[in-house]
Amino acid sequence: MSFSTILAFAIVLLGLGIFLWPGPQFRRRWQHRREYRRRELTEDVLKHIFVRCKEGREASLDSLAGHLGIPEAEVVRMVTRMEAAGLVTAEAGPLALTLEGEARAVQVVRAHRLWETYLANEARLPMKDLHGPAEAAEHRLTARQIDELDASLGHPRTDPHGDPIPRSTADRVTAEAQALAQWPEGVPAEIVHVEDEPGNVFRQIMNTGLRPGDVVQVRQRTHERLLLSDGSREYEFTPLAARNIQVTAAPAPAGDRGGLLRLSELGTGEEAEIVRLDGTLQGLTRRRLLDLGLTSRARVTAELANAFGDPRAFRVRGTTVALRNEQAARIWVRRMEGRA
Repeated sequence: MSFSTILAFAIVLLGLGIFLWPGPQFRRRWQHRREYRRRELTEDVLKHIFVRCKEGREASLDSLAGHLGIPEAEVVRMVTRMEAAGLVTAEAGPLALTLEGEARAVQVVRAHRLWETYLANEARLPMKDLHGPAEAAEHRLTARQIDELDASLGHPRTDPHGDPIPRSTADRVTAEAQALAQWPEGVPAEIVHVEDEPGNVFRQIMNTGLRPGDVVQVRQRTHERLLLSDGSREYEFTPLAARNIQVTAAPAPAGDRGGLLRLSELGTGEEAEIVRLDGTLQGLTRRRLLDLGLTSRARVTAELANAFGDPRAFRVRGTTVALRNEQAARIWVRRMEGRA
């Protein structure tokens, strides 16, 4: 190959290099993404340590590596940077947060649970689809946006999973409850939390229709299954799934509702009197139902059902309203006397 050919080839390569070399705008976008990814990982570390400490469990380099799915060597570098920034203490024993680290962790947890509440109540996403979008939103919402979201939702106390929504480092972040797998047989229990990980177990639970606020009883327990009843239906879970359902003592036996039923259970043409709205209905959703006239002692009639089953039409105070089954299941009613 002649010298002139080599020179021409080199000039072409140089021209391509100059043409393809990333410009300042590209470099700025790349730098922004890199900084965002580092902040995202930092906040994931803070949230992990904060929640585990609140649950009475230790947070370690090993637990972080498993939770984040990254090598422990990278976790060590992250924790070292965060310790230098005054967010984490890792001198001896389990990892802990500084006051500044706790404040940032609360903001992330609060943002996540408020966004899940918004998606469930306002965007009407099913519970199985809440976690992913909330994981992304928790890193993007500013403190001011979080406060505005909280106010717009009516300051809800818990998210759709039943987890408390913290507003300070002193607030609880987990429900005071016990795993359904250990709950005694025949004792009424109220579901207060459904764990959303692992996803396949969470979807299995959601497909049954059970939600926080429902009251159940353990009818039978074996090594292979747990048989539940809510007074009208029976549900079967594996012990693994039952460990992901947290419950607490219920105010009344599941099989004895005192003559009450859910509005969603009312047959077409039946009339009932509203007794109360479930405590799990919060914020704007609760206010909207009240504004529609669904208040205590109001009479309501189930009209023709949707061909697809959801939503259903109900007649209340001379007006026909459409309610999703998930909403109607949170309204407790008593059939009017003389009505079948």
